[in-house]
Amino acid sequence: MSKIVYWSDYACPYCYIGEKRLETVIDELGLKKDIEIEMKAFELDPNASREVQSRTDERFAKKYGMSLENARNQIEKISNLGRAEGIDFKYAETQYTNMLDAHRLTKFVAAKGKDVEKVIHLLFDAYFTKNLKLSDRKILADIAKQVEINEDELNAMLDGEDFINEVRKDENEAYSLGVHGVPFFIINDKYIPGVPTKESIKQILSKAIEEQTSKVGAFCSLEGCSS
Repeated sequence: MSKIVYWSDYACPYCYIGEKRLETVIDELGLKKDIEIEMKAFELDPNASREVQSRTDERFAKKYGMSLENARNQIEKISNLGRAEGIDFKYAETQYTNMLDAHRLTKFVAAKGKDVEKVIHLLFDAYFTKNLKLSDRKILADIAKQVEINEDELNAMLDGEDFINEVRKDENEAYSLGVHGVPFFIINDKYIPGVPTKESIKQILSKAIEEQTSKVGAFCSLEGCSS
């Protein structure tokens, strides 16, 4: 089985686009049962407030040293990339807040053996499509409920320090690899910084499966033996 590991943040538009492209390619190639996927946490702004303190265009303009008009144009270009992947992308209206609890929820879901891929999708959708505040426990509770985790369970986890160390471990691992931006994919030990095109994902996955198949030695099954 091939392994895909990627670092991602729910406030990152390219992460959502990359995650969607990866999902599309895996479906198109019929490889869902042949690939193991693991998302690792990477907070782009660990010090972000739990409350919304700025508009997306203002924050974008300040961060990249551009005018509001240019910032809005760039935000719309990124939104169009998302729309091209079938996402109702609304980057301009995002509610920018701290993402630690969203990452902790992801870890919690994985630890309980629930559908972590569904939660990842729901969190991205909540932020970029529904423009919800992911630091809001009610929002997180609504998402958790969709994978059979009740609000009391979620609050008990968030009230403590569960999964904070796991998030930090992911981030420290990324830093040790020289990763300072996301998305960052590792597909069968091949490093892919940034958001890859669907064509490049197809080529990489196809080659990985081919290489894996070519390494299989002689074996016997219920149908007989092969060499």
